[in-house]
Amino acid sequence: MTTGLNNAQGVFPISPTAFTPDGAVDYASMDRLTEFYVGIGATGITVLGQLGEAPKLSLRESVAIAKGMVAKAGKLPVIVGVSSPGFASMRELTHEVMAIGASGVMIAPPNTLRTDDQIVTYYRQAADAIGADVPIVLQDYPLTFSVQMSPAVICKMVNEIPSIAMLKHEDWPGLEKISTLRKFEQDKTMRHLAILCGNGGLFLDYEMSRGADGANTGYCFPDMLCDVVRLKTSGEIEAAHDLFDAHLPLLRYEQQPGVGLAVRKHIMMRRGIIASDVQRSPGGKLTAAAQAEVNHLLTRLARHDPRAEC
Repeated sequence: MTTGLNNAQGVFPISPTAFTPDGAVDYASMDRLTEFYVGIGATGITVLGQLGEAPKLSLRESVAIAKGMVAKAGKLPVIVGVSSPGFASMRELTHEVMAIGASGVMIAPPNTLRTDDQIVTYYRQAADAIGADVPIVLQDYPLTFSVQMSPAVICKMVNEIPSIAMLKHEDWPGLEKISTLRKFEQDKTMRHLAILCGNGGLFLDYEMSRGADGANTGYCFPDMLCDVVRLKTSGEIEAAHDLFDAHLPLLRYEQQPGVGLAVRKHIMMRRGIIASDVQRSPGGKLTAAAQAEVNHLLTRLARHDPRAEC
């Protein structure tokens, strides 16, 4: 089975979920965020991912967020995270969001999977549970989920589960994995699928050189990711590296576990994209010391990119 997602390229920003100061979903900010993604040249959007605080949302809220994003995204494909401990809830959310126009769903592996056979069996059962006609984005993020997917296992799943359309590649180190997967394609031992990378874009400059199609990740300046992909694709390699290098200290800072989402929301609030940097409880907030460090990073970044003057 082939879908538009098999040939996806560019940047699919991972959207945070905006909340009001009292913890309610801020649908106005979500609309503004979607319009921002469309305006910066994103080629798709992913919502209800890991940093979208999806486990803190009710089914009704999740569907409402996805519905609003699909409506505002226009022609851009919207991928919805549906990862769940059980297939019943995964199936219910999948059917709800596909009915309102989502282009596919993203599924992360539960951290109980240990063997290759367990991984393949889980995704085969997930595909059966949600329906063979639903395009799947396979999330490979061993640093968080503790599930190691070798290139051979990914190849096996891609060939045996036709609905897998995209790999959200977040292994670290993972450059050799991209090269291996693209070699499988060249050798005709694996059908083509899109490879869009995560990890906040931390390795995007060289991931694209290895054959990745772009990024499927979050960062407080997703417009920079769009620019880097555009420059790389047009052959302006050194310009892409120069822009990427200017953002690298802030990218690194945002990668801190337990702090990254607070940094991202804080800067997106300062940029006027969302109204509040609140996380739904349980959640964190930047300390005064961390805010001072972010201010310093933004000041330095603004010397090279005026978008940081926020």
